[in-house]
This record gives sequence, structure tokens and C-alpha cells, in this order.
Amino acid sequence: MISDRKQAILTARQKLLLLPLYLDTETTGLERDSEVIEICIVNDQGQVIFDSLVRPSRPIPPDAMRVHGITNEMVKDAPTWLTVWPQVVTILAGQHVGIYNAEFDLRMMRQTHEHYGMPWPFNLPFQPFCIMKLYAQYYGEWNSRTGSYRWHSLDLAGQQCRIPLPNSHRARDDTFLARAILHHIANSE
Repeated sequence: MISDRKQAILTARQKLLLLPLYLDTETTGLERDSEVIEICIVNDQGQVIFDSLVRPSRPIPPDAMRVHGITNEMVKDAPTWLTVWPQVVTILAGQHVGIYNAEFDLRMMRQTHEHYGMPWPFNLPFQPFCIMKLYAQYYGEWNSRTGSYRWHSLDLAGQQCRIPLPNSHRARDDTFLARAILHHIANSE
């Protein structure tokens, strides 16, 4: 029987064969009314395909600014989600997309859609997969409270993999770090 760690390695290798894209967002917070204020998409070769600040519908709270450093001044002339989303979905269409904590980023994208009265697609036109959950399986630290493998922050996963990339809480840097973690898993024995 194959171990869960070995299965995670095989899954990562299979994902890399698909030449996935990688996506990360930064947001106005973690709440139900938070929205996307930065998004980046990188291809598997490490080329930035899309990278943009996004002007939110309301000011960025100070707590969020302290995390990622994105200020209201920085986004005042940025395009809105109404302009950004058509470009993003065109790039992602038909692709496998690796996201560290996919559930969170997809929720924030859906919430941002709701802010603008845009319908969120019932069937996404791309195939997201969660690098965070795959890394949890790979790392193998069991969480008896949840009955699953313990999730690790992007920063901690990068440190554990000894990847010398920053977790700056900016979409571009975090996308590159997520990509490096998937490659690290795939290149493990």
C-alpha cells in the first residue's frame, strides 16, 4: 500500500505534467465582506502572466494594510474587479490552477463577484487544486482534532522546504512560493 506522503508526491508530479498555472490574491481582510485587491497568475515556467492591483469598492482596513502593505493610495487608480475578472478568467479558462489555500482565494473571488453583482460560475471554467492541502498530506503531521493532516501557512511550508523565497503577503511573491512548494513536493523521494 502506498503511503499518503508518496501519494502526495505522485499527485504533485501528475499536476506538473499538466503545466499548471498558479494564482494568489491579497484581500481587504478575512471577513464575509472582504474582497480581492491584488491578484497574480504565474505559469509553471515561472513567468508572470497577470499581475494587478484591484481597486476595492470600499477602503482597505488598517489591519489588512499592516499584513500586506497595500494602501488605499496604491489602489486608487487600479482597475476594478469588473475590469480585472474578464482578463483573469480568459487566462485561467481550461487550465489547472494551483492555489495555496484554494478555498480561501476562491471564496474571496466569489465574494468580490458578489460586491459587483456578478454571478459566480456554478462550474468554474478552470480546475483549481489546493497546494496547501497537498503539502499537508506530504508533510504528514496529523491533526487529531480535525481528523486530517494539519495545514501549514505558506510561510511555514516555505521554511520547512528550505525555499529561499519570501512570503511577503503580496500576490506575486506568494504565487512564486506556492509554485516552488509544489515543485519541491514533486521532486521529493
